[in-house]
Amino acid sequence: MIHINPTYLQYGATIGMVIMAILAIFIRMKASHRPINVKKIIMPPLGMSTGFLMFIVPEVRIPLLWGLTSFLVGWFIFSYPLIRSTKFEMVDGQIYVQRSRAFFFILLGLLAVRMLLHEVVQQYITIPQTASVFFTLAFGTLLHWRLYMYTQYRKLFPSGTPVSP
Repeated sequence: MIHINPTYLQYGATIGMVIMAILAIFIRMKASHRPINVKKIIMPPLGMSTGFLMFIVPEVRIPLLWGLTSFLVGWFIFSYPLIRSTKFEMVDGQIYVQRSRAFFFILLGLLAVRMLLHEVVQQYITIPQTASVFFTLAFGTLLHWRLYMYTQYRKLFPSGTPVSP
């Protein structure tokens, strides 16, 4: 079995996290030019939920209380700025996510807080377990944000999808 130095794993995870944050910013900016629909709202949490397969590997498993705590921190704390910065607008019978200048800074702030927390948590648990804790936190954040978006979308279009002009 190949042994990888934990320091390299940490650097790789940090670089990957920064790349994902930058991608999220660009995707969000690009998405503001296209109408949103239910599929675009619910697909990210569904896609991300496949990450729970990592818990098949014993080294990645964490106690249920740790997982629940990290999920709830994501749900109640990390999702709040995203929810506050997400607004919809209707243009020609279609719903668009309004561009928010604050979104870029919110993502950078969440990234910075996450990186600081990562350094603290990693001192007490293994790197694979740290990954589990922060994945669960990110899933709680994304799920709450997207459920909020879905409820806001349904308020604008209670019958389903908008009609084309």
